[in-house]
Amino acid sequence: MQYYPQKLDREAQVALLDALRRIMAVAPLYTPTMPRSGRPMSVHMTNCGPLGWITDKDGGYRYQATHPVTGNPWPPMPQMLLDLWDEVADYPFPPEACLVNYYAGAAKMGLHQDRDEEDFAAPVLSVSLGATGIFRVGGRSRKDPTRKFELKSGDVFMLDGEDRLAFHGIDRILAGTSDLLPEGGRINLTLRRVTKP
Repeated sequence: MQYYPQKLDREAQVALLDALRRIMAVAPLYTPTMPRSGRPMSVHMTNCGPLGWITDKDGGYRYQATHPVTGNPWPPMPQMLLDLWDEVADYPFPPEACLVNYYAGAAKMGLHQDRDEEDFAAPVLSVSLGATGIFRVGGRSRKDPTRKFELKSGDVFMLDGEDRLAFHGIDRILAGTSDLLPEGGRINLTLRRVTKP
């Protein structure tokens, strides 16, 4: 795992947020539901790029090329995210999905592995915008010890190599720790390569 505190300066954060606002105008945030139970998740999400990660009661965890509510293709990934991938990720092919998670209030994400992709040789690259999130990461077993990071606006975190399948999640967000989002809350982006080249 690699941690890049304040990788994006304030100007870059504002530019990325502007790009995300345009994406969300085309592919609005929606509330995903858990497989089988249909229980709504506490985060709201959308995607950009050729593929998007979704989950629902009937289809489970998967990637697809269209927004589950509008039925339209996901909008393109901002060039600055592709440039960040080229700079940081030691992987010769571009990401195919950028999952956009919006956390507000008591929203959180339980410990999980990102394993719906075909090629675990590609890293998962995370970008934080807005309020600080308490990020917990462990090992390949749910029982492994975990450590916590306070991911602030502009921070970049990458799971790669032996840590690519590490269990990780967000315990909570710390309200009032950033003024980037006027509405408050935190946006987390995760860039993934889905298919094998």
